Amino acid sequence: MNSRQRRGVILLLLSVLCALGAFAGVLTVISDVNAKVGPEVTAYRLSENVKPYATLNAGQFEKITMPERWLSATAVTDLRQIEGKIAVTELKEGSLLQTDMIVERPELKPGEQEIAIMIDAATGVAGKITAGATVNIYATFEGEKKDDPSQSRMIVAGARVLSVGKLTPISDSSDRTSRGATAAVPISFALSTLDTQRVAYAESFAEHVRLALVAPTTGGAPADQRDRTYTLDKDK
Repeated sequence: MNSRQRRGVILLLLSVLCALGAFAGVLTVISDVNAKVGPEVTAYRLSENVKPYATLNAGQFEKITMPERWLSATAVTDLRQIEGKIAVTELKEGSLLQTDMIVERPELKPGEQEIAIMIDAATGVAGKITAGATVNIYATFEGEKKDDPSQSRMIVAGARVLSVGKLTPISDSSDRTSRGATAAVPISFALSTLDTQRVAYAESFAEHVRLALVAPTTGGAPADQRDRTYTLDKDK
C-alpha cells in the first residue's frame, strides 16, 4: 500500500468516525428531548362552542395527543367521563376539556317530583333558561269576580330546571300558558309536591305562566311573603 492509499484509508476511517459521532449526537439529542417531553397521551379538545348546562356528547370533541407532562391533572383523557354530564359554563371551541368544566346532570332529590310545562320564548327569558338554572314561576289570573282586578302571583320561588326541550309548534290556540304564541318549549322542573300542584293549577287556569331567571347566589323568594301577589292598584 503506497502513501496515497494509506491517506485514503485514513480519510475514510475519519469520515466513518465523524459520521458515527454525528449519529451518536443525534441520538443523544432525541433521547434528551424524549426525557424532557415524556410519553404522549390522549386528550380532547372542543370542536364547537357548548352552551352552559347543555348535555355533552362525543360529537362535540376532537381527539388529540400531547405530552403527558404538559397535561393538567384535571384533563379528560377518556370520553366515558362525559356520560350523563352537562357543561358548568359556556365552553369555547378549541379549549382543552377539563373535569372541572362538567358536572352531573341534575336529578331529582328525595321528596321532589318532576313536572313539565310548555313555555313560549317570550315568557321563557328568550332561550336563556337551561338545565340546572334556578327560576321563579309567575302566573297571571283574572279577577274572580267581574270587577276584581287581575293578579300576578309568584307561585313557586327558586324552582330548579331539570331539562329544556326543543321549540315545538303550538297547534292549540286555546293553550292558556302560551296565548298568542306560535311555538313553545317544554321545560321540566324538580319541585315539592305542593309546588307541583301549584304549577299544575296555574297551567290549567292561569291566563299566562311566566319564568324569571334567578341569580345563582339568591334563592329567589321575596323577603316578605305578601310580595308574592301583585295587582296594579299597588302602584297607586
